[in-house]
Amino acid sequence: MNQASASEMAPLQEMQNVPLPEDGLILLPVREVVAFPGTVFPVSTGRAKSIAAIQQAIRQSRPVGLLLQRNPAVSDPGAEDLFRIGCTANILRLMTSPDGGHHIICQGVTRFRLIELLKGPPFPVGRVLSLPDVTSHQPQVEARFLHLRSQAAELLSLLPQSPAGLEEAAHAATEPGALADLAAAYTDIPIEERQEILETVDIAARLDKVSKILARRLEVLRITREISEQTRAAFDERHREAILREQLAAIQHELGEDGGNAEEIAQLGEAITRAGMPPEAEAMARKELARYARLSDAAGEGAVLRNWLDWMVELPWQVPSSQPVSLIQARGILNADHYGLEKVKARIIEFLAVRKLSPESRAPILCFAGPPGVGKTSLGQSIARALGRAFGRVSLGGVHDAAEIRGHRRTYIGALPGSIVQAVRRARSRDCVLMLDEIDKLGHGIQGDPSAALLEVLDPEQNSTFRDNYLGVDFDLSRVVFLTTANMLEGIPRPLLDRMEVISLPGYTEEEKLEIAKRYLVPRQLRANGLMYERLRFTPPALRLMIRSYTREAGVRQLERQIGAVLRAAAVRYAEGKPAKSKLGAEQVEAALGAPLFENETAPRTSTPGVATGLAWTPAGGDILFIEASRAPGKGRLILTGQLGAVMRESAQTALSLLKAQAGSLGLEANSFDSLDIHVHVPAGATPKDGPSAGVAIYTALVSLFLDRTVRSDTAMTGEISLRGVVLPVGGIKEKVLAAAAAGITRVMLPARNRRDLEDIPESTRKHLDFIWLETAGEALRKALQRAERRKGAAAGNSES
Repeated sequence: MNQASASEMAPLQEMQNVPLPEDGLILLPVREVVAFPGTVFPVSTGRAKSIAAIQQAIRQSRPVGLLLQRNPAVSDPGAEDLFRIGCTANILRLMTSPDGGHHIICQGVTRFRLIELLKGPPFPVGRVLSLPDVTSHQPQVEARFLHLRSQAAELLSLLPQSPAGLEEAAHAATEPGALADLAAAYTDIPIEERQEILETVDIAARLDKVSKILARRLEVLRITREISEQTRAAFDERHREAILREQLAAIQHELGEDGGNAEEIAQLGEAITRAGMPPEAEAMARKELARYARLSDAAGEGAVLRNWLDWMVELPWQVPSSQPVSLIQARGILNADHYGLEKVKARIIEFLAVRKLSPESRAPILCFAGPPGVGKTSLGQSIARALGRAFGRVSLGGVHDAAEIRGHRRTYIGALPGSIVQAVRRARSRDCVLMLDEIDKLGHGIQGDPSAALLEVLDPEQNSTFRDNYLGVDFDLSRVVFLTTANMLEGIPRPLLDRMEVISLPGYTEEEKLEIAKRYLVPRQLRANGLMYERLRFTPPALRLMIRSYTREAGVRQLERQIGAVLRAAAVRYAEGKPAKSKLGAEQVEAALGAPLFENETAPRTSTPGVATGLAWTPAGGDILFIEASRAPGKGRLILTGQLGAVMRESAQTALSLLKAQAGSLGLEANSFDSLDIHVHVPAGATPKDGPSAGVAIYTALVSLFLDRTVRSDTAMTGEISLRGVVLPVGGIKEKVLAAAAAGITRVMLPARNRRDLEDIPESTRKHLDFIWLETAGEALRKALQRAERRKGAAAGNSES
């Protein structure tokens, strides 16, 4: 408590003789002290008013009322700053300190409730209501009393040291309320729980609360005692083993049988010399080697030290001599390993050219981003071959512990270096090409953020002094060529993405898939299925059938699985000795794979008003989706289904608002929408969908519904619309156009501001499509809707309005 100054005490001492009301109780606000009836406790105070109150109580032989402050920081508490229930106490002894503070020993008497603070006295005086315990002999109370007594006895037996006389006082207690107060007073519990028990006037409820607290405390003490006994036993056992090991080592030394360990130490010393470590790492290795030499073979720490020394001597500390980079050879390797991807190959050649001209330069970290199966990982292997370096790969998918990157400390059982150091060790080269696969699928758990640990690894300015927790010394990663792969950039934290140069790998066209199947997939599956020497070959129509009717993906992974399925069916015939054709055509493909999995369903789906074909981007490439709209009598509601995200829902609402605004120009009555419920559905319902690019398609479907005019079945569209009917640009144009071409679409309507993306679309795809560039939503209606009188012949005519 605050110490009172002489200037504060003087006027208070003069007013101490002011008479007090007989029904008034001198109050003593306290901090961090809760007094209970029947207990003896110390109180220290230094506040001027509190000292005056104590002196007045002693002079008049009056008790004091102790009330806990709600906020300990308040120096002059009022009624609102005090709890309403406290404990009256008699002052048994007073002691003063040299600094003016007062220390009193009090004995609690009974509970009281503060009714009001009286005005006039120079210190707190209140009118109170006494709350004595009501003696109860009910069976429920007696049972709780006996249970609490047994708990208190067990608690005292578990405590290493308890206050003198406390055990006798607990056994001598005959009143349930007194025993509960005694147990609460001398048990280590928070101040808030103490005050709660003091405010519990009901005896049964008070016994229950104290019993729960003692049960919790007993559980902790039991566990503590068990751990202490186990620790003591383990320490005694280790001490005995240490003495025996020392005796064994002395006996072996006397018998001359410790030569094997000396030979091992010498071999490790030579390995440290050959490793070519930096001075700091070598000094630490030799220090740990000397400590290892002093340990006996049976020492538990010896295995940990030996494992650490093995890691240190096997790491590639020295930089091998760099080989010259041949760009001609690099182009040949890239063209031999990958078909298409011309822009990606050109950027890789630029990357290799810089490495050739400046081997010591800090090259950028390349991130290959694209859908699954387009060859991101194999591009890293091709770069390693072109550079003539070892290749290593670290899969980051699902990693949620920062120690997986930085390693575990040696103090943990089974500790190992992080995955980066492990990959460099496997590659046996400090200038290897290291690919960090699936960097967008890093997790985040309670063990730390692995993406934050990668910030140092992928920063050329910092990774020269990368420190793995297991090694405990710096390891230079600046000569490692880091490459990363990702499917979606949205999953990569922004600081980590900022350290990488993103190279996008789009999906393949049908022609590219056909060439990839001929050059790579078919020969690889022939070898995998033991048919390399059977001269089996696929006809081009058979490959096209698998591409169009059995796969729908941006990459070629599923296509390779289907090729393998057809070849396995052929392998069965060869293994059974049955005649088989050397050329596999469409008939063999259908016999092995069954009915086609995909078909062009655009014409049947769009043969009725209210259905439009949209284009979507997914992590696996582009795809087409159908926007279906219907109307029914109702109250003007807009119903959206198909697992639509918030942005796509807003696009649907914008499309409906635009339709209502243009109702007059379209020949519709504006008030007709109030009596109709409009339902917009986007199959498939089990797949979540989001994004603004379906705005044009939703608007076209709604206009088609209300004008009773179908949308052309050979037309697909994408683009965001505004409330003014302006078509805004969207992303993923290449993937969407490729998906439209694969689905048999011949006319694609795109935002006019996306003309810049036309050059990214392969020439083989562009020449089979008719591109329509949209400035406004009205242009989409003129190009997409068919004439109403010719709707029944839509499949044949497809004329424009």
